[in-house]
Amino acid sequence: MEPRHGDDKPHTPTPSIWPVGFAVGIACILAGLVVSTPAVIAGVVIAVIFGALWARDAMRAGRQEPAVPAAEAPTTDEEEPDQYPRNVFLEMTTLALGGVITAIVSVPIVGFAILPAFTKQEAPGVDLGPVDNFPEGEWIEATFLSEPSLGEVSARTAFVRFNGTVSGEPSYTIISNRCVHLGCPTSPSGPKNEEERKTVEVENEEISLTPVLPAGFSCPCHGGAYDTEGNRTAGPPVRALDRYLFAIIDGRLVLGDRYSVGEVVGEGARAEIHSYGLQGPGEHVDGLSGWLYPIQPQDLR
Repeated sequence: MEPRHGDDKPHTPTPSIWPVGFAVGIACILAGLVVSTPAVIAGVVIAVIFGALWARDAMRAGRQEPAVPAAEAPTTDEEEPDQYPRNVFLEMTTLALGGVITAIVSVPIVGFAILPAFTKQEAPGVDLGPVDNFPEGEWIEATFLSEPSLGEVSARTAFVRFNGTVSGEPSYTIISNRCVHLGCPTSPSGPKNEEERKTVEVENEEISLTPVLPAGFSCPCHGGAYDTEGNRTAGPPVRALDRYLFAIIDGRLVLGDRYSVGEVVGEGARAEIHSYGLQGPGEHVDGLSGWLYPIQPQDLR
């Protein structure tokens, strides 16, 4: 039996979707570095599975040998033009598509990861004045401008308590007054001594310091309530009140960045603070719910 036309050509493997799946897995890994750890794990699993299948097909293609025709077809003087196999074209197209997808996902991620190092060279700080303004064990309500150039729109309030020293280091509890339900201002649930209110001028900016005696903190908007460590005790808030980092510089209390808190165990200098990166109002910071709110592009200070 004579071989049919085309039977003397070697069979090459058909193109597959393995390269596309592998590219998707790499994209998930890159996105997960910013989004959340589960996304990274999912990306690794996808990349490993599709990469293994892709490698298996590649090795199988390398082991195949051209079929030996039963009889030589008659030759002609005309040379047949070189043909570019369709499966090779589709494979290269698939790889190019995977590369484009990876670039689309990775370029913004790399930009967000690298640019802040060049655009924010100095850590924010608000000078609240000499540490003598904050007696040990007493609460002081401090009102200040987080961005003086923006004016009153950047007015912020923090509740400050000096807890004494631990191992020779000063300890302060500095709680933000912004309710973590919708961002409304909370107030101390207790008397406020307006008569002893003090105004401190720092670099041509006025800082207001008012002694308060809170039994806790409450939000008048939707009934959110917190204890003196900022833990939620009632109402719709989903976590504890945010806190401020601080530093003592030349005998002055300087506020740093604000950060979110899931829970505070204990009190004062001995408190164990479950801290997280700053999140917006209404957003969980721990557990499964915390994975739903991974990115905060806006400035939440």
